[in-house]
Amino acid sequence: MGRWKPNARDRLGQAALDLYSERGFEQTTAAQIAERAGLTERTFYRHYADKREVLFGGAQALQDAFVVTLAETPDTAAPIDAMASTLETVAGFFAGRHEFARQRHAVIAANAELRERELIKLATLSAALAATLRRRGVEDPAATLTAEAGVAVFKVGFERWVETDGKHPLADFLRESLDELKAVAAGGP
Repeated sequence: MGRWKPNARDRLGQAALDLYSERGFEQTTAAQIAERAGLTERTFYRHYADKREVLFGGAQALQDAFVVTLAETPDTAAPIDAMASTLETVAGFFAGRHEFARQRHAVIAANAELRERELIKLATLSAALAATLRRRGVEDPAATLTAEAGVAVFKVGFERWVETDGKHPLADFLRESLDELKAVAAGGP
């Protein structure tokens, strides 16, 4: 086994996504992932608690990026403008990761358990964003509505982005989705 090769975690993650895409999430084992990556199953478990963590291991880092970025926006910004700025900044974390995001999204979309976990991740993100807005002095229901709207914009923009060839950055899709939400809220088409 090639345990001495660099980037074991990345190799395991890519092997997992490839196998999930080829065989399906349920039909793929940790041992198969490790074998595909040229590593041992023990090495897999050093990097991931289970095979779902390949898909959700970065959820906390993403949430932290959202919360920190939102907390650092100027206090004078209106809540929706602070959220727009946050979306713009966080989109940068996905630069160069379109293919990974596309594969991950397809695997999750094909499995009910994984879709549920993704929805839980988004609900947790929304709660964290609402709490951050409240700490900024935004009262409810504005804090909750802004957080939910921000997560909805992120979800819709992200889904549109992964369906493309990745030539345009995620930020473009997030801006477009936010503009569409604003138009709907203003009574537009």
